[in-house]
Amino acid sequence: MASIKLFEQKQVRSQWIEKEGKWYFSVVDVIAVLTDSEKPRDYWYRIKEREKISGIELSTICRQFKLEAPDGKLRETDCASTEGILRIIQSIPSPKAEPFKRWLAQVGSERLDEIENPEIAAKRMREIYKAKGYSDEWIEKRVRGIAVRDELTNEWKKRGVKEQAEYSILTAEISKATFGMTPSEYKNFKELERPTDNLRDHMTDLELIFTMLGEASTTEIAKNKDAQGFVQNKKAAKEGGEIAGNARKELETKSGKRVATKENYKVITESEKKKLLKKK
Repeated sequence: MASIKLFEQKQVRSQWIEKEGKWYFSVVDVIAVLTDSEKPRDYWYRIKEREKISGIELSTICRQFKLEAPDGKLRETDCASTEGILRIIQSIPSPKAEPFKRWLAQVGSERLDEIENPEIAAKRMREIYKAKGYSDEWIEKRVRGIAVRDELTNEWKKRGVKEQAEYSILTAEISKATFGMTPSEYKNFKELERPTDNLRDHMTDLELIFTMLGEASTTEIAKNKDAQGFVQNKKAAKEGGEIAGNARKELETKSGKRVATKENYKVITESEKKKLLKKK
């Protein structure tokens, strides 16, 4: 899926790669924005040649995609992920690139602090969600859910499950058994159109709770049955999801209300904003 991003009123062409869950951005477009060069392709070529002298091949962090050129034709274009673009920016000797370089230095310093003291990372995460308008109660569940998820993926890693593709399949098994929907189906159900929308950031308290139950149950089953490899862990994922799914169905029967809801947090309501202002 191709898209156009605007940066300082200038276009930056981009390409979404579903399998990787990443945006890739046109390198020459970013260079055009940060240098005002009339010939960004030539500028990009000179950057690569200069870095080669130091033994650095910037081309290795790029991929080529056919993007629409100003004349309307599709042409092969060097593109890089967010991480790659930030690395390339460090090689751009332009005053307009300096704010990005300072920001990168600040982020690097913050990440080192978080490694030394994980509580800093947790605090920053809470502050970000708070600023978006989420309630304290929801934030606590979301943070706990992240911890449960980390424990599960660490367990998968120890048990020979490969990252990315296999993790996605196992996660889909848990979700399907818990809610009757895979994550992608759930996103469609909640009408989350953007590829970068995080499904869990749009879940209600109950949805988060049952998500945690499914993943925590899967972790426990994998440990106790000593599940090894993808096939055995897939079975554990289905069983763990079924535990959460049965609990969900029982609650729905007793309460008369469905747990999965179309409710999302794309727009924080004015009432929530007022509550936050009162607390401050």
